[in-house]
Amino acid sequence: MSQVGLVVVSHSRPLAEAAVTLARQMLPGRELAIEVAAGTEDGGLGTDAVAISAAMAAADSGNGVVVLMDLGSAVLSAETALELLDDDVRERVLLSPGPLVEGLIGAAVVAAGGADRDRVAAEALLGLAPKQAHLA
Repeated sequence: MSQVGLVVVSHSRPLAEAAVTLARQMLPGRELAIEVAAGTEDGGLGTDAVAISAAMAAADSGNGVVVLMDLGSAVLSAETALELLDDDVRERVLLSPGPLVEGLIGAAVVAAGGADRDRVAAEALLGLAPKQAHLA
């Protein structure tokens, strides 16, 4: 069974990789396509629309991709990356406004369980709800 793939877009590769490591801890014994597009080629801070586009394509198994981003310009880079994709892949990619870490963890758990793209995206968006409820 192919699953919804995830892409983490961050200005910092170490930050993105740490978030993915944390999310994978919630998936013992389960595999899930989580691609990272983060930082610059020389190890600096930044985003690259071409790298993001490649990550989107790599994460796509045909059931869709949910993309989580860290900061505003990462959103702009992800939007540009969409334009670089073939139409059929682009239609399966959803950019999530959810929080990077909390959203990624929730999205990873439901994606690994076989949820569809819209359910995975909804879970990512709900990522802050427990913290908001606790601190309200």
